[in-house]
Amino acid sequence: MGRLVYTGIGSLDGFIADENGDFEWAAPSTEVHAFINRRDQAVALELYGPRLYEVMKVWETFGTEPGAHHVERDYGEAWRGRDKIVYSTTLPEVATARTTLERSFDPVAVRALVDRTDGDVTIGGPDLASHALRAGIVDRVEYYVVPVVIGNGTRLLPPDLRLQLELVDEHRFQSGVVFLSYETS
Repeated sequence: MGRLVYTGIGSLDGFIADENGDFEWAAPSTEVHAFINRRDQAVALELYGPRLYEVMKVWETFGTEPGAHHVERDYGEAWRGRDKIVYSTTLPEVATARTTLERSFDPVAVRALVDRTDGDVTIGGPDLASHALRAGIVDRVEYYVVPVVIGNGTRLLPPDLRLQLELVDEHRFQSGVVFLSYETS
C-alpha cells in the first residue's frame, strides 16, 4: 500500500515561484539534490499538473550528457525510470516515456491507485495538489524551505485549506534550507 506525498521547494513565506513565475532562487544545492535523490528512492509513481510537467520533462534528457554531475545524472535516471501521470485538460499530448495523460482528476480513483501502488506516489503542482489536499487523500506533505521571503507568487498550499499536521522528519542543510515532513491527520 502506497502513500500520496505532496512535495515542494519554496520560500519561507510559502511560495514555490515568485509573481513572475521565476523559481531559480529555489534551485537545490548539490547537498539538497542528493538528499532528494535518496528520498525519491521510495517513489514508484509521479502525478503532475501540466505546468510542473512542462518544467520536469527536461529530465527526459538532462543529466545524460558527458560530464553531467552525478547527482543530476542519478536524478535523471530515476525520473526516466518511473511512471508518470499528467492531469491536464489543456495539454494536447505528453512527450516523455513512461508518461500517460489523464483529462480529469478523480480523487477516489487516485486514492485507489495509491493504495495499490507498492511505494510512494508523489503529487506535484500546487493546483493539482490542492484537489488532493481538499479531498483528504494526501498522506504526507514535505517542504524544502529556502531561506528567502518573496512576498507574492504561486503558493505551495491553497489559502483556504485547513490541515492538522504531525511533524515526522526534519533536516537542516548547510545552505540554510530546511526539510520538513508532515503526516496528515
